[in-house]
Amino acid sequence: MENKTVYIKDIKEKTPVEGIFLVREKNQGLKKSGDPYIALILSDSTGEVKARIWDDAERLGSFFSDGDIVKARAWAIIYQGTLQLNISGIERYTEEDLDIFKFLPGSKVDTAKCFQELLSVIEQLTDSPLQKLLKSVFDDAAIAEAFKKAPAAKSLHHACVGGLLEHTLTVTRLALDVSKHYPNVNRDLLLAGAMLHDIGKIHELSFKNSFDYTDEGRLVGHITIGVEIISERIRLIPEFPDDLALVVKHLILSHHGEYIFASPRRPKTLEALLLNYLDDLDSKMEGLKQFIRKEKKPDARWTSYNKMFDRYMYTETFIDDEPAESIPADTE
Repeated sequence: MENKTVYIKDIKEKTPVEGIFLVREKNQGLKKSGDPYIALILSDSTGEVKARIWDDAERLGSFFSDGDIVKARAWAIIYQGTLQLNISGIERYTEEDLDIFKFLPGSKVDTAKCFQELLSVIEQLTDSPLQKLLKSVFDDAAIAEAFKKAPAAKSLHHACVGGLLEHTLTVTRLALDVSKHYPNVNRDLLLAGAMLHDIGKIHELSFKNSFDYTDEGRLVGHITIGVEIISERIRLIPEFPDDLALVVKHLILSHHGEYIFASPRRPKTLEALLLNYLDDLDSKMEGLKQFIRKEKKPDARWTSYNKMFDRYMYTETFIDDEPAESIPADTE
């Protein structure tokens, strides 16, 4: 494949742009004049950007669809505080053997190393049935491959290739640290919950050419899917205690905490309560970090209004730890 001429992270205001991107979203609208325009979200491995086709929209829009990789010519502007590409030319990019993962936002962590770290935590467990359960899940080649590639969400947090692994490992690390302060918590049970709580997202979310919900994701959801995966694996371990199976499933069923957050059950064990808080902590911290990173500007001390947190956020104390270059996700 020919080299990309520009990456989204490098696009500057008031500059010409020519590059190869993935069409994440494509919608048609009408200008005040009544003429059509096309609104797009384009992405590559470094991020995503809004784009508009204002002129000759019907003809140019016929050249490509949602999920296509396109070659586009545009002019970059700032509109309402956000970078936008005004497209003058666009066509479907048809070169064979395109790697779709080069056009989706990727995790900044080394997914191969992170997965090995997760496996090393499994070796630390002293509860034999729980260890067998975790090995049964993560030693499965199909599950492992999907787990290393899947996002953790469509948009709110860890919405990137490898995001599910990154989020799961962070929650697992938090569980290791926090469990030291609560001797009444069953550490192995908490760790199992941390590693398995979002396993259903490998089937809930599609990440073939965009991040979206699968039919199974919309109709069943990752919590129920996760319980089904775990129940199936437990059945393959004859000596797995029934009482332990119940509390493991409860961790998955209650990790969203409250019914209003689509949690089938509220936490009813110390481990389930702690898992809910740790999962929520990492999700919110990552979501807010991405929002501040996107909003932070040299001449402003505050972000725009954040709907999820229902407030403006102060940016002066923010420490950006993101490396200058992304570490590509392991997509082997």
